Amino acid sequence: MRVELLYFDGCPNWTIADQRLAEALRALGREDVTVERRLVQSAAEAEAIAFIGSPSIRVDGVDPFASGKEQVGLSCRLYMTPVGLRGSPTIDQLLTALS
Repeated sequence: MRVELLYFDGCPNWTIADQRLAEALRALGREDVTVERRLVQSAAEAEAIAFIGSPSIRVDGVDPFASGKEQVGLSCRLYMTPVGLRGSPTIDQLLTALS
């Protein structure tokens, strides 16, 4: 399994997503999976890799949280969670996406 965490420096939510990813992988017994962190540094790079906001999580190249309506660019991303919009998916959402 390949797990990527894409982010840009101006977004504080990527560190929360990183911590939750680590916790979800531990809960699944997947300590063998290393989260690849990718810093997106420009609008041109965001366009080239179809970056839809920070943090973005891709599992085997697919963003399990994307609806297809997101805009490409350097912006903070919001996720719909059971308690409303948040800057990162919940651990339960990540467990589902990683399973």
